[in-house]
Order: sequence, then structure tokens, then C-alpha cells
Amino acid sequence: MHFITVYGVTANMGETGIQVYFDNYSPIGDITVMATCIFIVALVFTSYVKKSKSFKIFLNLIVYLFLAAATNVFYHNMYAGITDGNYRWVYILRCAFHAFLFSNLLLYIVYIVELQRLELAKKVPVMIISVILYFFAIAVDIFTTVSGKGFKLTKNGRAVNGVDVFFWGYISFIIIIAFLMLVNRKRLYKQVMLGFYATMIISFVLLFIQGIVGNNSYTVVSFMFPVLAMLYLVHSNPYDIELGAIDAKALEDLVSYNYEKKRSMIFFSLYLPDFDEEGKQFTKEIQTAIRRFASEYFKAGVLFQVSSGHIILMAEKRRNPDYENRVNKIINAFNVEKEKFGYDFKIVLGETVDEVSRRKEYVSFIRIIQDHIDMNTIHMVEYEDIERFNNYEYVLSELEDIYRKKDLRDTRVMAYCQPVYNIQTKKYDTAEALMRLKLPDIGMVYPDKFIGLAEANGYIHVLTQIILQKTCDEIKNLLKKGYDFKRISVNVSVLEMRDEKFTSDIEQIIDASGIPEEKVAIELTESQSESDFELMKDIIDSLKGKGVKFYLDDFGTGFSNMERIMGLPFDIIKFDRSLVIASDSDERAEKMVSSLANMFAELDYSVLYEGVENESDEERCIRMSASYLQGYKYSKPIPMIELSRFFSKKE
Repeated sequence: MHFITVYGVTANMGETGIQVYFDNYSPIGDITVMATCIFIVALVFTSYVKKSKSFKIFLNLIVYLFLAAATNVFYHNMYAGITDGNYRWVYILRCAFHAFLFSNLLLYIVYIVELQRLELAKKVPVMIISVILYFFAIAVDIFTTVSGKGFKLTKNGRAVNGVDVFFWGYISFIIIIAFLMLVNRKRLYKQVMLGFYATMIISFVLLFIQGIVGNNSYTVVSFMFPVLAMLYLVHSNPYDIELGAIDAKALEDLVSYNYEKKRSMIFFSLYLPDFDEEGKQFTKEIQTAIRRFASEYFKAGVLFQVSSGHIILMAEKRRNPDYENRVNKIINAFNVEKEKFGYDFKIVLGETVDEVSRRKEYVSFIRIIQDHIDMNTIHMVEYEDIERFNNYEYVLSELEDIYRKKDLRDTRVMAYCQPVYNIQTKKYDTAEALMRLKLPDIGMVYPDKFIGLAEANGYIHVLTQIILQKTCDEIKNLLKKGYDFKRISVNVSVLEMRDEKFTSDIEQIIDASGIPEEKVAIELTESQSESDFELMKDIIDSLKGKGVKFYLDDFGTGFSNMERIMGLPFDIIKFDRSLVIASDSDERAEKMVSSLANMFAELDYSVLYEGVENESDEERCIRMSASYLQGYKYSKPIPMIELSRFFSKKE
């Protein structure tokens, strides 16, 4: 039977053949760490994890943890088995073990700095101090071991402990980590920071308890806890269990990663509008079909859920060289499924495009294509789609710049208008202000190309302020030249009325222009929201009290609520072009439109028909209680500075 004595504890290879380790050490902790590292690596490479810089640091942490655990096992096994007093490899492995742990501590700091996105001025001093500490700790550990001033083994195998370099190095790194996490705690989501705090405290307490009981079996285990916190709090991007999809944010990362690697991808977008409402979910049958499509037709495809009714499947082209055949198969299979389910759909297919990948805008790119294709259409991406998207991005960037500068006389926003004919006076004495954009690279842009974009991105109110300012400027100019007219109306989005400064912004522009308030009118479209209705009522009451007139725009579209309309003190009801067209279809339709107009007229509202294009439209609208007429019969939209051609001067 072989015995050795270390730290006053006898270790042996007993008759049972079971290894007995020194210092109460057990390899179970380190073996568990090694197995966990392998498990994590397998997990992150068989699921989708964002390939960020912090993720690469995370993978390095896993590698160094594995090496530290393996080195600790080898170090103790070798130590327990030496009988000739030659401990050179024990010293080497022990120093390597500490070096791997110091590497982890340094990587913790690098990881935290990356997550907090520190400015260069803050990042550089921390990294310089940490790197100096890292090399200094390793150098001192090696020096004290070689010189015998630190850890030392006598010939009979007894350990003599001198300067504990690892302990002081560990404490120094912990101080830097604690400093970073406390000083910059507001840079990360509170719950994430609390998760890191908790795991660091648990790790420190475990090492402290281990030191008290004289056992170092769980040193590497304590380093594992923060890594598990990183995986769960930062890098987990769980799948939708039922659908097998991940969220759209991860799509940007996948595109960016493959773009950097110069790898082309193919995408398959399915949009089912029947499910595109908050809280709605695909039926079980559709979920099953989507899972099957994602797994059967493309190798290594990743499924993303963009909205409740919109999914995108992406796969590397190099792993699907026969992707055209695969696309044909999935389309054929889908045609079978669509007959079964009977839902409307839009499908967009294509290869990634560098200029779209560079901007990581595939969701926007696909949505723009969807907006321009018919329902129940399968569309392959074409050059025109890319050109349209580039224009979209350019317009968006210009809108952002207009919003940022807030120049109320910005030359890119063009003031146009359409004169309105007064039936009673037989003159043009009102007009509707219209907006155009004139952009350097693409020229004139019409409202249907930018109004929705401005509303979606919160830029619409600035555009309204600009067109109101330019309208007030022209009203002032017309009044100065002696023209006689009632007012010019400006369209306002219901969305911008939610801004608490809306009323004051409107008042400020009109007051600063020095024109009578009644020369300005605001056109509003009815909202279906109860809260918007109450807000609209308050705004109308406030501005109407100062003399501003109000139009209800687009009456006859959507679901007009007569009770709400009557509850709002409008001056003019604008009948949409669709009612003008409908009234020409048959006698019954004309009677219905006429009855509505008569009702408003009897209630002292003025009725304005828009979209009047010929004499037939004009005669019919006059019969249907028209007060005002607007349309191409009288004038197409013109620059507002030409409005004087239609208005008359005071006699």
C-alpha cells in the first residue's frame, strides 16, 4: 500500500484501488464544470444565439473554464502520485491553473466593459489597469513558486505555503469588477445587473467557505456561476416552444453575421393578415405546417416571428445550393396547404442583397414589398424592389433630418394647394393646403410615399408645423396684396394630436404670423378610438374658441360614427370622392348620399364634395346640397404661390 503525506493529510492508493486526494480535494466539481462547458458549447451551436462581440468573449470564458478545470484535475492527480520528490510538473500545472483562472477574471472585465459600451476615455484606463494586473499576477505567481517564497513542496511531499498570490490577485480583480458594476450600473437593465450581482456574491461566498473548511474542490465551480448568468441573462434567445421561431431582433444579428462572413442567404417570408393583430396566434394546424416547412425544405433554416401574423425563414445559400428546387417544392407544398386553411396571404422570396444586409433592414424591405403586391401573391424579389427600398430609406433619412432640424421654412417641404369652389358666391374663396417633398436625389415625392412613413416614425407633427407655417406665410402675403378669401385648410393627423404640445404649437405659429385665426382651418379624419375622440374634442374646443375652423375629412370612408361626429363642433363635412362615385352608380345611391348631405345642411354644417372631375359630378353634387366643390374639374394641386390666380381682390 502506497502512502504520502501532504498538508498533514495522508493520501493513498488503498487496497480498493480508489484514489484518495490531498487537501480534501474531490475531482467531482471540476469534472462537472468540464461537462457543463461541453454542454453549453453544444447548446449554443445547435440553437440560435446572437453572434455579438460579447458572445465571442463568452465562448473564450467557456474555453478557459474548461482548461482551468482540466488542469486542476491533472495537477491534483499528478501531485498525489509522485513518489520521487520531483514536483516540477506539479508547479507548472499549478501556475497554469492559476493563469487560466486569472484569464477568466480578465475576460469578466472585458465582458462587462463590452456590455456597458463604455466610452473610450472610460474603457482604456480600466483595461490598462486590468491587463497590467493580469500579467503582474501571473509573473509574481511564477516567481514566488520558482523562488520558493510562495507555494513550495518539501522532498517528503509536505506543502509549505508562503505568499498566496492567487488570493490577492483574485481580490484585486473582484475590486475592479465591483467598481465597474457599481459605477456604471445604470448602463444595463436593472434585472440583468441584479443577476450578475447575485452570482458574483454567491461565487465569492463559496470560495470563502471553501477556504474556511480547507477544501479547494469548488474553486472552478465558483467561476462557473457568472458564466451561467451570462448565458441566461444576455445570450439566451429562446424559441417559441409551439412555433419554433425566435424574435425579429435576432434576425438583424443573423443577417449582420453572415454579411460580415460574405455569405449569401435565402429568405422566405409568409404574411397572414388575418392573424396580424396583437394577442392573436396561429392555429395549431398552421403552426404544425410552419414547423414542417422550416425543417423539411431548407437545411439549417432559422425561423423568425416578426409579428403575430408574419414569419420569415432564413437559411444559408451555401448549405442549400439547390435552393431554387427547394423554393419550388415549398411553394407547391404551400399551395396545397393554403387550399386547406383558406386564409389570405402574401409571400416574398429572394436572396439577400448586400445593400439591404449592410443596413440590417430586411423586415422593412419585405414589408415595403408586401405593401406593393396584391393579396394571395407569391413574389420573387426583383431589382425594382431594391430600388424602391433605397428610395424608401432615402426618404426616411430626409424626414429624420427635417425632424431633427425643425426648420419651419425647410425648403424640402413644398406647400401646394387645391382651390375650392364656393357654390353660393360662385368664386374660389377657400383652398386645401397639400404637402410635397422635393428631395435633392430623387426630386418630387408625393404624400402617399411619405405621410405613412412620417406617421410611423413620429415625424408627422413637424411636417404639419412646416406646412402650417408656409400656409400662414402665404395667407399673410395674400392679405397684404388685398385678396378676398375665407380660409386655407391644413390636414392634421390624429396621431400628432396625442402630443401634449400640439395645441400650443398650432397657436404659436398662427399668432407669430400675425394673421386672423379664422383664415386657418384644420382638417381632421375621424378616429375610432374613444380616447382620441375625447382628445380631439378638447383640441377643437380650444382652437375653435380662438377662431380656427374645423373640417371633418374623408367622410364616407371607414366606419363613420354619427354620434361622435355630432359630438364634435365641425364647421364643414368633406364628403369623400368615393361618395361622389357611388352617387353616380344608380338613383338609390344618389338618394342616400343626398339624404346624408341634406341632414348635415339642416344641422348648419357646410358640405364639401371632393373629387369632382366633370360637369356631371358638379351638377349631381349641387343637387345633393353641396356648399363647396373641390376636384380636378376646377384645378389640379398647384404650388401655393399660384393661388392668387384663383382668388379675387377686394373691390
